[in-house]
Amino acid sequence: MDSEDRVLVIIVVTVSTAVVLAVVEVVAVVAVVVIIVGVIVVAAVAAVVVIIVQMVIKVAVVVIVVVVVVIIVKGAVVVLIVKLSLVVVVVVKVVGVIVVVIAVAVVVIAVAVVVVVIIV
Repeated sequence: MDSEDRVLVIIVVTVSTAVVLAVVEVVAVVAVVVIIVGVIVVAAVAAVVVIIVQMVIKVAVVVIVVVVVVIIVKGAVVVLIVKLSLVVVVVVKVVGVIVVVIAVAVVVIAVAVVVVVIIV
């Protein structure tokens, strides 16, 4: 192999390496963008779920109050119904808190994935 062939090999290897590095960088950037968009979508869905749960809690409280009022008007046992309605309100709120915790956990995991991808 003469010196012209060596120069040609060096040029081909250098250009090939540059192209591979450029492709890897583009793929990494695209991956980070996709993950960031995914995090935003997950956060948006989590926010919508939290809003829906809050609306369900409000509706449940209103329904319970209406049921209690109707039962009071009919003269039924009010104490038992009030206790039952308080239990339902607590259960609904606990479910709402669990949904919020899950949504926050999903967002934290997604952000952690983004950080790991950026570091790697």
